[in-house]
Amino acid sequence: MSDLNKLTIAQARDGLRKGDFTSTELTEACLGAIDAAGALNAYSHKTPEKAREMAMAADKRIAAGDAPAMCGIPLGIKDLFCTRDVPSQAASRILEGFLPQYESTVTQNLWDAGAVMLGKLSMDEFAMGSSNESACYGPVVNPWKVDDRQLTPGGSSGGSAAAVAADLCLAATGTDTGGSIRQPAAFTGTVGLKPTYGRVSRWGVIAFASSLDQAGPMTKSVRDAAIMLGAMASVDAKDSTSAERPVPDYEAALTGDIRGRRIGIPREYRMEGMSDEIDALWHKAAEMLRDAGAEVVDITLPHTKYALPAYYVIAPAEASSNLARYDGVRYGRRARLGVGDGVVEMYEKTRAEGFGPEVQRRVMIGTYVLSAGFYDAYYNRARKVRALIKRDFDQVFADGIDAILTPATPSAAFGLGEMSGKDPVEMYLNDVFTVTVNLAGLPGISVPVGLDRQGLPLGMQLIGRPWDEGGLLNLAQSLESAAGFAAKPSRWW
Repeated sequence: MSDLNKLTIAQARDGLRKGDFTSTELTEACLGAIDAAGALNAYSHKTPEKAREMAMAADKRIAAGDAPAMCGIPLGIKDLFCTRDVPSQAASRILEGFLPQYESTVTQNLWDAGAVMLGKLSMDEFAMGSSNESACYGPVVNPWKVDDRQLTPGGSSGGSAAAVAADLCLAATGTDTGGSIRQPAAFTGTVGLKPTYGRVSRWGVIAFASSLDQAGPMTKSVRDAAIMLGAMASVDAKDSTSAERPVPDYEAALTGDIRGRRIGIPREYRMEGMSDEIDALWHKAAEMLRDAGAEVVDITLPHTKYALPAYYVIAPAEASSNLARYDGVRYGRRARLGVGDGVVEMYEKTRAEGFGPEVQRRVMIGTYVLSAGFYDAYYNRARKVRALIKRDFDQVFADGIDAILTPATPSAAFGLGEMSGKDPVEMYLNDVFTVTVNLAGLPGISVPVGLDRQGLPLGMQLIGRPWDEGGLLNLAQSLESAAGFAAKPSRWW
């Protein structure tokens, strides 16, 4: 029973229903794996006693015949989700000691479905980063390794990706503002789905950039992503951006039939400096979809080159507004004040101590672009570019394209520390293939398709029509099946 943590959600669900094992046994296998994997630093807060209680409750539901698909499934939760009476810190010192007295809508949906919480997973501070090195808990380490180099699991959902890849949970929640689900999924050989903006409630998720943030599942298979999204998604009156749309049966959409689907290959995504391996894998993935019956056509998304600069104006601007609430007054960290210090000094000292360098950098950029003298030159112009990027996608879909195939990342996972001290723009370029999806509010998924010459996983991204997660997942499963990716990291931790 010690290998139960290696199961997928679908395998575990079927085994639980048949009585092959219990949720308690499944949970204990995951807890044991977590304890043995301290070197990965994936979990920021473990909740073993809570997990055991939830597993026992799930076993009772299963025995009574009341077993939704996620019932009894042990999950890791990204530290960005507020969880009642469990530290929810966004990997930042400024939220030290914060214990929410409420549950995020996403996690409440999962607990209502009978899922089990193993603990909170580390991440880049306030979800700002692509390497999971900005967490106040220290960097998360990718379970994939080359020689003696420790690699990044990607970010910001690096703890989630590492935990899923190393079988420290059956699946995990993530959030995606500019690629923070899809990039770490690609770096760790896992599946990461960013739903359409508004499909999954943002209520109770600590905000980074409110018009871009979207929660989604990080799993071991496309089928698992379909199952988990069905439990996470809901219409939520507490979130004004939640869409009034029923949640389909995503697993039922996995028919395996993609004949006649039209897949677009955008010429603008053939970036200068992209590795030959990524380009070759892109061609191979297109051939896999063509062999499965899809039609592959060239398309153009002419405003793609403006996406990264527009994103790095809009996201910091929204972050500077959202993070203004952390002031040391009501909750979280408060700096020690000197004699004669007033409220302004308290704000300044608390934020200087509480926010890390990357968060401070983005807050300053955001405040600058929103300032009176630069609002039109930067923020307003970026908003107009965003509208043009969305219009590009709208036109492509109106022309009959069902989904778009691109690389998920410009490279495989890089070494921890390799980007530190360099121009921050080099790190930001990791999001070059993913930010357009957030700017346009579209669904996107990263699927592992192959290994590079070092033996590290590489992912491909499929971008779908708005609200068509079912069709997107069906295409992703076809690609997953054709690729036959079954590699796992060799256990060194």
